[in-house]
Amino acid sequence: MATSASATLSKAVKQQYMDLPQGDKVQAMYIWIDGTGEGLRCKTRTLDSEPKSIEDLPEWNFDGSSTYQAEGSNSDMYLVPSAMFRDPFRKDPNKLVLCEVLKYNGKPAETNLRIMCKKVMEMVEDQHPWFGMEQEYTILGTDGHPFGWPSNGFPGPQGPYYCGVGADKAYGRDIVEAHYRACLYAGVQICGTNAEVMPAQWEFQVGPCEGINMGDHLWVARFLLHRVCEDFGVVASFDPKPIPGNWNGAGCHTNFSTKEMREDGGLKAIEDSIEKLGKRHSYHIRAYDPKGGLDNARRLTGHHETSNIHEFSAGVANRGASIRIPRNVGQEKKGYFEDRRPSANCDPYGVTEALIRTCLLNEEGDEPTDY
Repeated sequence: MATSASATLSKAVKQQYMDLPQGDKVQAMYIWIDGTGEGLRCKTRTLDSEPKSIEDLPEWNFDGSSTYQAEGSNSDMYLVPSAMFRDPFRKDPNKLVLCEVLKYNGKPAETNLRIMCKKVMEMVEDQHPWFGMEQEYTILGTDGHPFGWPSNGFPGPQGPYYCGVGADKAYGRDIVEAHYRACLYAGVQICGTNAEVMPAQWEFQVGPCEGINMGDHLWVARFLLHRVCEDFGVVASFDPKPIPGNWNGAGCHTNFSTKEMREDGGLKAIEDSIEKLGKRHSYHIRAYDPKGGLDNARRLTGHHETSNIHEFSAGVANRGASIRIPRNVGQEKKGYFEDRRPSANCDPYGVTEALIRTCLLNEEGDEPTDY
């Protein structure tokens, strides 16, 4: 399996330099979503002192013609700091800064879904919407071959790998452990991790997060995973169906609740929301992957623990349904529901916004309302 050349560089030599004092200066790594809607970019600037809040961070710019976001003749794009985290690679007092992208005229870039998501979240903040997203991913070599798979052929069939332990069942746990600790250090609301059904496939969960924080924390968790994999010389893929055939795809199951759903008798509010979702299936499918449903069409086949992309379904403890009500929620008559349709490479801002629009703002039809 191919790994990157940079992974073979001496990390001990690098550490000599990382241990040098940096004086009063602070390194701030600005992170943003590029024009693909799923790729991440980053660059660093020096600050004179440690920022205590977003307001302390200056706006910045970058060349949008190199990120699929602008023409070369008018390429300046603006980075607006939106969320700040501790930097687990350079350590305190250095920062990671998640940014929104604005075009030269101050309007949001096409892949800046955060700006509208935040507006929609503010409209329903009195209902305290909570989200938890289960991010599945696959570890690949730089040649695109799944980590640990035989160079010619396939590992044994699925069965022993889910939550597996042992060298023949868990492929790449070092990456999972490093990423988990990096998230905790950074302040990301990571709440768990496990090996998935396909070998070399893993999942981490982020949440519960309220409102806009869901998208912010998931995007930074993804950035941290890419950065950890870079150190190990491998690649994290969020492709919804990385290996065709009889192998599980990768989703980003999204758990959702409101204050009303979490209180006694909340099951009625859950069932009301599911009924609304059933009438707006095609809108959600379009919002749940960056290619308007084309990526998910490879994954949502009705097999491998998925629903069929063309049909809406719901059920208690049913992993083959569009919407799953957990068994304990059905018994306690309150809690949350799980939307199993979002793809692994979805934009969490788009997913959470769509849920709010349909379930709480009572929108109908195939197009979102313009606020």
